[in-house]
Amino acid sequence: MTLLIIGSIAYDTVETKSGLSKDSLGGSATYCSLSASFFSPVRIVGVVGSDFKKNDHDLLQINEIDTTGLEVADGDTFRWHGRYDPDDFNKRDTLDTRLNVFAKFNPILSDRNRTSKFLFLGNIDPTLQLNVLEQMENSPTLVGLDTMNYWIDTEKRSLEKVVRKIDVLFMDEFEIREFTQQNTIYDAAEYVHDMGPSIVVIKKGEHGVVLSHEGNLFAMPAFPTRNVVDPTGAGDSFGGGFMGYLSSVDTIDAKSVRQAAGFASVMGSIAVENFSVRKLIEIDRNEINSRFDQLYKLTIFNPDIR
Repeated sequence: MTLLIIGSIAYDTVETKSGLSKDSLGGSATYCSLSASFFSPVRIVGVVGSDFKKNDHDLLQINEIDTTGLEVADGDTFRWHGRYDPDDFNKRDTLDTRLNVFAKFNPILSDRNRTSKFLFLGNIDPTLQLNVLEQMENSPTLVGLDTMNYWIDTEKRSLEKVVRKIDVLFMDEFEIREFTQQNTIYDAAEYVHDMGPSIVVIKKGEHGVVLSHEGNLFAMPAFPTRNVVDPTGAGDSFGGGFMGYLSSVDTIDAKSVRQAAGFASVMGSIAVENFSVRKLIEIDRNEINSRFDQLYKLTIFNPDIR
């Protein structure tokens, strides 16, 4: 099945201990779509400025991402500039944010996109996410949503409203505690289930992910990556891998959801190994499957219960 992705397309300037990458392709929809495209057909909806480079547009199309929903507006593309702590990638300073044309982004779905069965609402304003949901003509098979603490702090009521209408919620362990005001991630997952979503994905960075599917817990380690260059797109690539895999199998059961978590972990590990989307466009499905097999071997054991 085809996966419809709504989100930002940006040019990022990123500073890490590995160097500087200036005005490189980024944004939630970009990472999500490239990651998901290894598993299923993808359509993208977003906005870019008149400065958006032809070779970046071609890159999306070469990777079989349908860009007919990509709006080109007068002005400059969304820009973000961040610097990571050289000793701790979990610490990041935002040096500059220029929304540019993204400030007036108002996603309007085509007739074809309104009937999509799999939908991923990338990390954008919850009011826009809700607007997209209200445009869908039929209830999609699966709707996933990613967000961040900024929206929890500034648009919590809107976020709560849209969360009640989705199936999969992606948050990290700090965001979900703040969102639910629960002390543990397990209580937080139960709280979210009571709101509506059947799948809660709690990202724990280098420590992996905790997944709750209809109240059944599952823990997946992160793929062991030593060569971390730029973690900017890790979470979006994780979400794209998760939703892309489920779209490809068109089945939402315990086995497929857990396998989706494994492929998501792999895609996140790949994204961080170079600046921007460079690693995502260098690899192939064989490497993805190889990493998945390695991850499987890390997690399986035969207990000797005496």
